[in-house]
Order: sequence, then C-alpha cells, then structure tokens
Amino acid sequence: MIRKLSGLLVAAWIGATVSFGPSHATPAKEAPWLPDAAAYRLTLFLGNLEPIPWDQVETAWSDPYHGSEFSAGALAWLSANSDIGAEPVLDAIARRDRQALFEAATQTIAHRIEEELDRALNADDPATAQQAVQTARKLYRAFADGIGAADADAARQIGRAWLELNNSTGSAGVLGAGATPADREAMVAARTTISSYLAENYLAEDFAPRRLLTPLPETAILSGRDIDLPPSLPPGADIFDQDPLPLLVLNFEEQGIDETDLPLIAYGDMLFDSAQIFGGPARDLGIACSTCHNRSDINQRLFIPGASHQPGAVDVDGAFFNPIFNDRRDDPLDIPSLRGLRFTGPYGRDGRFASLRDFTRNVIVNEFAGAEPTPFMLDALVAYMQEFDFLPNAMLTTDGQLTEAATDAAVRGEILFNQNFEGLGDRSCASCHVPSGNFLDRQAHDIGSVAPGYSGARSGALDTPTLLGTVYTAPYFHDGSLPTLASVVDWFNDTKSLGLTEADQADLTAYLETIGAADEPYEAFDAENTPFRLAFAELTTFASTLDTLLPRRDAEHILLLVETVGADLSADASTMSNLSARPDVYALAERLNQVGAAVRAEDWDTAEASWAAFKAEAMTLEARAF
Repeated sequence: MIRKLSGLLVAAWIGATVSFGPSHATPAKEAPWLPDAAAYRLTLFLGNLEPIPWDQVETAWSDPYHGSEFSAGALAWLSANSDIGAEPVLDAIARRDRQALFEAATQTIAHRIEEELDRALNADDPATAQQAVQTARKLYRAFADGIGAADADAARQIGRAWLELNNSTGSAGVLGAGATPADREAMVAARTTISSYLAENYLAEDFAPRRLLTPLPETAILSGRDIDLPPSLPPGADIFDQDPLPLLVLNFEEQGIDETDLPLIAYGDMLFDSAQIFGGPARDLGIACSTCHNRSDINQRLFIPGASHQPGAVDVDGAFFNPIFNDRRDDPLDIPSLRGLRFTGPYGRDGRFASLRDFTRNVIVNEFAGAEPTPFMLDALVAYMQEFDFLPNAMLTTDGQLTEAATDAAVRGEILFNQNFEGLGDRSCASCHVPSGNFLDRQAHDIGSVAPGYSGARSGALDTPTLLGTVYTAPYFHDGSLPTLASVVDWFNDTKSLGLTEADQADLTAYLETIGAADEPYEAFDAENTPFRLAFAELTTFASTLDTLLPRRDAEHILLLVETVGADLSADASTMSNLSARPDVYALAERLNQVGAAVRAEDWDTAEASWAAFKAEAMTLEARAF
C-alpha cells in the first residue's frame, strides 16, 4: 500500500529494535488531534515511506489533516496560538533532510508543551490555567505511546503529574462560591516531572540517527533495548466501515441455504474478515479483506495518508504492507467492488490474473505480507467470494435488458449505449460492456485514461469493469478521477469526439444510472436489528465451522478461527445497545479462548466440551444480542 514500515522486528535506529504488538480485526476510533500534534505524527509516518512523499510532508504542516475538526493546518495554528515558529521544520522539508526534519518536528512539539505549561503557571485565573494544561496534555499525546512502550514507569509518573497539574490549577467555583486557589507548589512539582523528561528525551541537542521515525524517547533509542511499540496509523487515517453499510447478497442465501451448513464457505467468510491472514502491519492494525471491501462492495471512506490520494483508494504495491513488494510508484487505485466476482474474471485492474485463486494468494502474500496460505484457506476464501452476487435491480433483466420500470430517458439512453461511434472505432459502449454478459467482456482495453509510464509504454490497458451496481461505487475510473456517471459520459464525449448533445448525454447518463441502480443497496438497521446483532450472527456462523474442524483435529485452522472470532466478539460487544447482555458476550468469547487453549494443549475432550458450551450459551444469548 504505502512505502517503508514493517510490522515485524525492524532495525529502527542505532542498536535498538522496535516490534509492533498484535491487535485484532476491529479497529478503535481515536479522539481528534490538535493540528500541530497531527502534523508531527504525519511527519513520522510519511517520513518512513520509501521514497518519502515530500509534497505530502509539506501538506501535513500547511493543511488540515484528512477529516480534521480544525479548519487550520499546523502552520496557521502555530501562528495564531503560539510564539514558536516552524522555520526549522520548513527548512528541513525544503532541504529534504529527513533526520533534520525529525529533530525539528520533535523539538517543535516539545517546545509547544513547555509553552502551554508556562501559560498554565502564569495564568491569572483557574479557567485559563486548566485550558493550558489540557492543551499541553493533548500535545503530549504525540509522544505518549512511545513513552508508554519504552518506559512504563516514566509513563505512570508523567500520567500522575498531568493529573496533579490539572487538580492543582484551582477553581473559580460556582458564581464565586466554593472557589479554591491554585496550588502553585504542586503545579511546579508536577510540571518539573514532565519538563525534565521532555528535556532529556525530546529536546536533546543531538538526536541519534533514525532509520525508523517513531515517538520513542531518546534514552530508549540509546539503550539499544528491544521495544514493543503499539501499531498505529497517523491522524487522518480512516479504516472504518462505510456508513451506510452495503447490503451483502450471497448466492446460497438467496436460495435459502444456511451458511452453517456450508463449512468451507463459512470458514472463507471468517478469513475474509480476519486480519490474521495478513502480515504486519496490516494484521496488527486490524486490516482484513473486508476493511477495503465492506460486505463485498467498496469502502468509500477508507483513507491512509501516503497511500490514498482520496477516500476509497489505496496503493497496494507500496512498501507499507510489504517492503519487498514496493514498486516505488505513487499509483493508488480506486478500490473495486467484488460483487458478482465469479463473473468478472480476469482479476486485477489490468486483468493480470486469470485465476481468482492466484489473485487471492497474491493479495495475501505479496500485497499484505502474509504467510503462505494453506490450500484449505485458499479453497475456503475462493468458495466464499464466488458466492458474492450483484444487487437485485427491478429495472433490469438478468440478460441486461431494461424492464418497464425504467424511465423514458433510460430507454433513449439504451439506444445510444448500443450505437456505434467513429470515435470508439466504429464500436459501441455495449461492445465492451456487453449487456448479456453482466456489462463486461472479460478483456482489457486502453481507452486513454492512464498516462503512459514512458514513451511507447503499453501500460494503459485495464480490465473492463461491470456497470452493475455502479451508482453506489463513485468515484469512477481506475484512479477515481471522475466523480459522477455524468462526468464519465462527458469524458467519453470529449475524448472520443462522440458528438453527443446535452440531451443525449443526459439520456445516456440516465441509462447508466438505471443499470447501475439496485432495489436495496444498503443494510437496514433498527432498534433491534442492530450492527452488533449482524456481527454476532456472522461471528457465531464463523465459529460453526468448529463442528467440522474439531473432529478433524485441525489445530492450525482452529486456532486461526478462535483468535479471530474471540477477539472480535469482545471488541464488538462495546457496540451493543443491550448493555445487560454485554458481560455474557465477553463470557462467550472466553469460551472460544478455552477451545483454543485446549487445542494448544492437545486436550481434545476439553476443546469439544468448551465448544458445546459455546453453542448452548450462544443460542441462549442470541435473542438478547442487539
């Protein structure tokens, strides 16, 4: 996806190593970042990419980060709220000096914390002092995980110092009653604890050279110790599910078949939602197949700085997920829908994989640095993904013809869609997007939408995408460069000299919007049919494959399942609206953990007993799981 950062043991600096600890497949949301702290963390993240995207580093300081609650970027924020200038940071960026940038950015944040602490101590009233302490603590967040990972004792001492500072600022009371003065002695003592640590670790005169930029303290770097640093994405990253959540249409469900009766498919469903099949850092950050492909469709909110040029796009052949797979080209692709996958081969944006199995293995091993999947895992994943179906559309027959429900404009547009144009080589839109073939031809064509990498390059041919369901998959083209279906029609009219009038374009757009529509595109939730209930049903279905795996004594695949499902059950419990049932869900997750512990000990009788208890408790809990 991005550039250069490994989730396993990485030589990070002189003498020291850092490892990124495990996580689960359900990411946790973060509180907003202050602009200057956000710019610092983005600097660390982008500074580890190879090659470094210096334009994005500069933007990290000049513009608000993606999704920021602040309208100002770090530079404007500093100008308005601080006497500390960003000249050293800008100078390092201009010189493209990575080490100097790290030092300048680190010192800027440390100086900002000191500046706010000065304001707190010099404040004339408790409210001003408390505000300054809160701002300082929000800035300290930029270093907090590094300190916590490297020096737990110092992290606890500094944590107590922040509490003491906040409690010592005094109170104005209510309408003058109950006012308490500031305890300046306590404030000074607490501030000294914080400032001493900053001076030694984040305001050093000479920082050790960094091979990996992290918020770890300088003393930890110089110690040469192995440090387990929690994995994190930078401010602005968004790997949460799309909202509203796309509706999942599965072929077997439409035929009334229960997934629990299809253990291979159910296991593949679990793998599709499991971060465990990938390597670090994807696994450690909780990124699974379903992270990008929500419910077989597109996660249009997914965004990772340095890998995504816009939401819903990602560069899967950079070195963030797998340094060996880094092609050193900034070429993020719009995430494709996987609906109707069994009909849409060959696979990959340019159709380079004839086999879905080979494509899937490439995603796991090459793109996301996972271990070689077992044949059973590939069988399961392919079996599951081949059940993805297109969204039902009452305005379209199964052979691609409009029904009476279509508008007159769409009917006129259908004629244009099937009309040959000189600018298309005396072919029609339907020549490639064959209506009877799910609006694709399973071939690759160069339509001129990809800039050649070099003179004479034949690298612009892309696999013909289906037009089914496209109303819900904007933006369009491989790089998401066109925001609407109308803009796609306009692009073809201009670049291919089709000679369409405005009325023609409107009709052709109406046709595309009709064949790309759906009767029910999104999951429908209510007070009882909640996202947790959907997740609970899925996770217990995943677990049902233990009925097959336990008799086979298949320890490898059992452990992968219980590690995925147990962790996600516990994590998803926090989203329950029925709070009284939450402890029971935690207990249910523990049952799976007991299955895993017994399997590791090769105590199959206990594993079977724990599994039987899980099934009984899950059935009892199901009615209250919302």
